[in-house]
Amino acid sequence: MPALNVVTHPIDDPGSLIGLLDRERQLLWQRRGHGIVGIGEALRLEFTGASRFTDAARTWRQLAAAAAVSDPLAVPGTGLVAFATFAFSDRSRATSVLIVPSMIIGRRDGHSWVTRINSEAALPAPDQLDGSCRATLHPGSLTPDGYVQAVEAAIDGIRNNGLSKVVVARDLVGTLQPGADPRVAIASLAHGYPDTWTFAVDGFIGSSPETLVSVHSGTVSARVLAGSAARGTDAASDVAASVALATSQKDQDEHEFAVQSVMAALRPHSASVRSSEVPFTLKLPNLWHLASDVEGALDDTSSSLDLIGALHPTAAVAGTPTADAIAELERLEPFDRQRYAGPVGWVGADGDGEWAIALRCAQLNGDRLTAWAGAGIVVDSVPAHELAETSMKFRPIVDAFS
Repeated sequence: MPALNVVTHPIDDPGSLIGLLDRERQLLWQRRGHGIVGIGEALRLEFTGASRFTDAARTWRQLAAAAAVSDPLAVPGTGLVAFATFAFSDRSRATSVLIVPSMIIGRRDGHSWVTRINSEAALPAPDQLDGSCRATLHPGSLTPDGYVQAVEAAIDGIRNNGLSKVVVARDLVGTLQPGADPRVAIASLAHGYPDTWTFAVDGFIGSSPETLVSVHSGTVSARVLAGSAARGTDAASDVAASVALATSQKDQDEHEFAVQSVMAALRPHSASVRSSEVPFTLKLPNLWHLASDVEGALDDTSSSLDLIGALHPTAAVAGTPTADAIAELERLEPFDRQRYAGPVGWVGADGDGEWAIALRCAQLNGDRLTAWAGAGIVVDSVPAHELAETSMKFRPIVDAFS
């Protein structure tokens, strides 16, 4: 295990974090303008298969123990940090990665800092990002008609095979125009959806509204989203949409499956874990979501990497019962989800970290782009409505590449 030398220094406010992104290799974790950006690559760790979470947690502990860390600020995101993204499926061809940058620049809670890992490089100058990043997206392996048929098959499975919920996704694919600058798309996501987690790790970018888990100083928290509705076209219809979502039995049932999935995964690590008494409606620029907050004190020494392994996949992105739902979605989806709906975020030397479920996202491989969006199917689902829901969920990515 390499012995990394990690030094954090306070700095003046660096301005736009996105303007500091490297054009060729973007590493970002940001919400409301606060977060961390990584430059360069000091170390890359790759994992695959069913043991990817436990292997990553063990390796990270060893790496952190061997590192020499000077961190006078000691706020979330300072010191030794790795950006990470994990494949959804045990059988995915996509690698799961932990990337330790050569330099990290961050801003949080009134503090700004630079962390250098085995590096003495100077701070970069911010870029104005005056280029473009366009791609025309079209249906991938699952056409809209095919998606409706898949939803119909999922409903039949719920009625006949003991499933309560299954999340079925579809894909869009496209090719970037020559000279496209991915940082422009990332900036579009961050500016258009400031209250979400905007991320970029290993060509995987997105703006997720759903916190899988955060661990800070012995406290664990999560935000569960399940159940959604389009925003109204004016103030009155927007309120009506919110009320209709909050009172929809179908969406309440879907949401409860997701909350109980998270609670069950966290209870072995936090006997005090609690959720919101009733879900609330969360407003995003294009959607209303039913949301519940979960929080508790950790009773053991689990790191955030341990907890994402315990939580993934939640009912919000797989279904209930989990194993049966995964088998069903793998039968219905003619593609590899890769990192879509897997954990994405960062982990610090002490194991604390912040993780989202990778939603409203796309993977860039060279000039090739693949995006995914899904909907939770329950017995009362209407296939045409679920197709429309996926179209709404694609909107952030489609707009970012327009």
